[in-house]
Amino acid sequence: MTSGSQALCSKTSLTTPVSSCTARFNFLRRIANRTVRMASPDPSGPPPSSKMDSAPAATAAASSSDAGAGASSVSASSAIDFLHLCHRLKTTKRTGWVRRGIGDPESVADHMYRMGVMALIAGDIPGVDRDRCVKMAIVHDIAEAIVGDIAPSDGVPKLEKSRREKEALEHMCSVLGGGSRAKEIGELWMDYEENSSPEAKVVKDFDKVEMILQALEYEKEQGINLDEFFLSTAGLCRQISD
Repeated sequence: MTSGSQALCSKTSLTTPVSSCTARFNFLRRIANRTVRMASPDPSGPPPSSKMDSAPAATAAASSSDAGAGASSVSASSAIDFLHLCHRLKTTKRTGWVRRGIGDPESVADHMYRMGVMALIAGDIPGVDRDRCVKMAIVHDIAEAIVGDIAPSDGVPKLEKSRREKEALEHMCSVLGGGSRAKEIGELWMDYEENSSPEAKVVKDFDKVEMILQALEYEKEQGINLDEFFLSTAGLCRQISD
């Protein structure tokens, strides 16, 4: 057992049984906070081998540590809240498959995960940042954690759909606590939404390819005809054949 694990296990406050949902989340936040503090040494403190004999210096170090712990606590807590919100992506089923009566249809998270893998294993394309494609693939539908998977058949105008999703994204970024990571997620999502970069164009193609691959799998597994999904990507199929 590592020293970090020993420290966690030695804390009676973390080993007390928890029963309510709220208590369990508070329990998880405390673990995250303590883990972050143990993994992030105070950069203003002395090297591990140094001795601090002076009482004033020791007091100053303790104060600095407490301040750092407070900052870490906010960050870790926000991350837990954000990830809990993202859980909805795992339980939100893709609308197109639900309306076609597919048994046990994939979730939004399922779809985004395989798109991320597609981007990861794709060959190099001149002028395209593959790492950015991977990131974009795993956040492009993230707003659906709040608004759900709005399909064309829902009759929601495109501008209204975009407004709802943008509002949801901004809320999720605020839950994350703002900062550089939230800003990056927002920029990636907006880039994809506006189709404003080579990476966005590639990831949009991955979106279509993942959909028809899933349609093919459902046809094979469930004996159902899903021609409309293939026809909806006819333009992409022509590009590939050319």
